[in-house]
Amino acid sequence: MSGTLNKVMLIGHLGDEVKMHYFEGGGCVGRFPLATNETYTSKQTNERVTNTEWHNIVVRNKAAEICEKYLSKGDKVYIEGRLKTRKWQDESGVERYSTEIQCTDFTFLTTKKESEGNAAKSESTSVKPEGTSKPASIEKNTNEIIDEDDDLPF
Repeated sequence: MSGTLNKVMLIGHLGDEVKMHYFEGGGCVGRFPLATNETYTSKQTNERVTNTEWHNIVVRNKAAEICEKYLSKGDKVYIEGRLKTRKWQDESGVERYSTEIQCTDFTFLTTKKESEGNAAKSESTSVKPEGTSKPASIEKNTNEIIDEDDDLPF
């Protein structure tokens, strides 16, 4: 393979509100932290361990305005983009590096309220057999709805 690939796909929860920065030419940039979790059982202590990784997400122009309007802290979102490292100087003149995900596509998955409601519901209900509940549709950020019960062979 002669080419290269810089692609990131994340599903996580917003760690804060979207912070917007507007420019004179009419463009804008939105930034927010995204948390992803890895959970496993420790072999030594037999306890569940959760590690959280934080990602700096950068969204531009119209996409940034949509994120600012509809996303809030705790919401679950799918982010697709590419890695970009920036070099900058802090107040004391020390060179710093920051790695960000430049978002190219996103899908809103659940709000914080829906996530909390589903967690409470799943704790209080009994276990359902596999295959009894199937999502009817998946909504994308383009307001397109894909029906998963269609007759396509694949």
